[in-house]
Amino acid sequence: MITSYSTLKTSIAAFLHRSDLTSIIPEFIADAETRIYNELRVKQMETAYSATMSGGVAAEPSGIIEWQWLYLDADPKRKLERRDVEWIVYQFGSNTGKPYYFARNAGNLMFGPTPDSDYALVGSYYKRLDALSDSNTNNWLTDDYPDLIRYAALAEAAPYVQEDDRIAVWEGKYQTAKARIERLEKREKTSGSRLSTIRG
Repeated sequence: MITSYSTLKTSIAAFLHRSDLTSIIPEFIADAETRIYNELRVKQMETAYSATMSGGVAAEPSGIIEWQWLYLDADPKRKLERRDVEWIVYQFGSNTGKPYYFARNAGNLMFGPTPDSDYALVGSYYKRLDALSDSNTNNWLTDDYPDLIRYAALAEAAPYVQEDDRIAVWEGKYQTAKARIERLEKREKTSGSRLSTIRG
């Protein structure tokens, strides 16, 4: 049973029927984590954001994968829409005011129009959490979805150990686990909501 980074490595070695991959299994796990963060968005990755602009910009949070939402924490609150830097510069130039838009620019957030004050911001984003390692022995993957990380790592391992016939097996198990998690996540996002009738 997978309960930690150590038991994950042991499980992968057992599924591969190999005892000589101690030095390379951590790389399979690291590659598997990267793939999962590229493909999956779940509540365990959600992180609250709170900051105040300084000089009209704000620091982009570390480890961010993508934004869920971002608001200007003013009276009234205003949801900011994502745009690219060129669009903001073209649309607003040197105009100042209360922002409607934001963009990423060299590790910071910039806004359009240029803020006329240093406003507070609140939001939520998906974050890549600390990777599994000998010093970080647990994360949401080992705690909540150990089968997902195991099969993703096995799919990464199969070409290395020249078991091409197993790639489809591990990939299929990974996809099945991922689909189940996505269904659970979809249900969780609407749990507790009342059914309503749309009147036309």
